[in-house]
Amino acid sequence: MKIGIDISQMAYERTGVATYVRNLVTQLVEQDHENEYVLFYSSLRRNFQYSAFDFQSNPNVSLKQFKFPPTVLDLLWNKLHIMPIENLIGDVDLFITSDWTEPPTKRAKKATILYDLIVYKFPEETDKKIIETQKRKLAWVKKESDAIFCISEATKKDAMSILGIEGSRLHVTYPGN
Repeated sequence: MKIGIDISQMAYERTGVATYVRNLVTQLVEQDHENEYVLFYSSLRRNFQYSAFDFQSNPNVSLKQFKFPPTVLDLLWNKLHIMPIENLIGDVDLFITSDWTEPPTKRAKKATILYDLIVYKFPEETDKKIIETQKRKLAWVKKESDAIFCISEATKKDAMSILGIEGSRLHVTYPGN
């Protein structure tokens, strides 16, 4: 199987999202030698830090790096929902998104990681731009994601009660060290 993963949030080192994505990808590529992984990374100003994990020696892993501003990807993927991810990384069987954008796919199944629903629960404590971006992304997640990985039981319950996502699509995958 060929699995694409958006690792763009790793640009924001020392955040919970970056740590979760780094640990997830590190464990996958260290333990799984059967599947092929295509890592998508985009940041206008931040270069990917290869030292975050060592995958260069693994022939089953490739990195596709771009310099799109997050605002452009929000426009293309969250607002207009055009330009399937396969146009950038090639064909994949599964694409896993993370925190910021939700690209359409041509044929790939989709999964996403859901960290929290702060934009719904505590909007007064969140920047307006972040709220708008997250709500657009989450609308596509609800509509298109085959699986949603929640980082806690509380996030899973929030996804069911706030977003109305059926429990069969929600899977708790706790953060690891």
